[in-house]
Amino acid sequence: MVWDEKKLGELKAKYGESHGGELFDPVFRRVADKIFTKGGTRLAPYSGIPTFLSAPYMPVDADKPDFGNLQVAVIGIPMDLGVTNRPGSRFGPRALRAIERIGPYNHVLGCAPVHDLRVADIGDVPFRSRYRLELSHDDIEKRLNQIVDAGVVPLSVGGDHSITHPILKAVGKKQPVGMIHIDAHCDTGGAYDLTKFHHGGPFRNAVLDGVLDPTRVIQIGIRGSAEYLWEFSYESGMTVIHAEEMSGLGIPAIIKKAREIVGTGPTYLSFDIDSLDPAFAPGTGTPEVGGLTSREVLELIRGLKGINLVGGDVVEVAPQYDATTNTAHAGAQVLFEILSLMVFSPAVTGTP
Repeated sequence: MVWDEKKLGELKAKYGESHGGELFDPVFRRVADKIFTKGGTRLAPYSGIPTFLSAPYMPVDADKPDFGNLQVAVIGIPMDLGVTNRPGSRFGPRALRAIERIGPYNHVLGCAPVHDLRVADIGDVPFRSRYRLELSHDDIEKRLNQIVDAGVVPLSVGGDHSITHPILKAVGKKQPVGMIHIDAHCDTGGAYDLTKFHHGGPFRNAVLDGVLDPTRVIQIGIRGSAEYLWEFSYESGMTVIHAEEMSGLGIPAIIKKAREIVGTGPTYLSFDIDSLDPAFAPGTGTPEVGGLTSREVLELIRGLKGINLVGGDVVEVAPQYDATTNTAHAGAQVLFEILSLMVFSPAVTGTP
């Protein structure tokens, strides 16, 4: 095949002297105009002060909170006092902030969430003690109540999974919420070692507190030897999809099931990094082999476009167990995908 000289001339005329931000497709141009300067430069991904997803940093006073006109507040919750195995997810927020080159454009969902939403990294939950689990949960609930009461949607980064119980107490205090829960473990276990507030029981606690509707909960990716602890999931009416079922069902069918279960009501999305197989995310406290691939997780989350998200979290990234930083990278990408879903959430945009 002979190269078309006329076509080459047209390409040279159009692109020969343009910079990387000069795009002609209106969809691509809309994104580029927000990122590139008129001179054709953009912020280097390895420069500046690291924030979640390179969102603006907006510290909010703990005593006199003012969230301005934010739609979404991304908040770090560096607390892992509830772990039953390896500690270290207290370093999760810092690790996710340090990951570069996540976004800005989500080509599957067709959005650039940090630019399409009024969103900011508001820093971390201010804890009164690094030693006391129950007190830390009180601090989380107080800070999340401030966010929710201001009409802002929270997107949290843990920390261990016990943090989701006080978060749900804030987002579900007026109406019990549904939940899409992606995890290796159901986390509906009971009390042991003198506390019920460990990371293996937040969703039992949330149901019993009346802030989580178990009939609108789907738990995806469940596996491992702790299955015998999850009786409460079945008894309360939650839907459980085990990792072993996923290949047979297929991701599209699981997406369809999840959407049917949560419906149009307020819904929370909780993502535990150990839902991924340790081949993709070894940096976590309770790894379980036989898990999801990163591609499966992205397809699953992107299929939830349009659900009424009232909050979300990424938890259990313990970066010190992964010298490659791949676990933190996967966690940051999932954070980006959840934020992308918020672009289309009625709870965020105020549109049905």
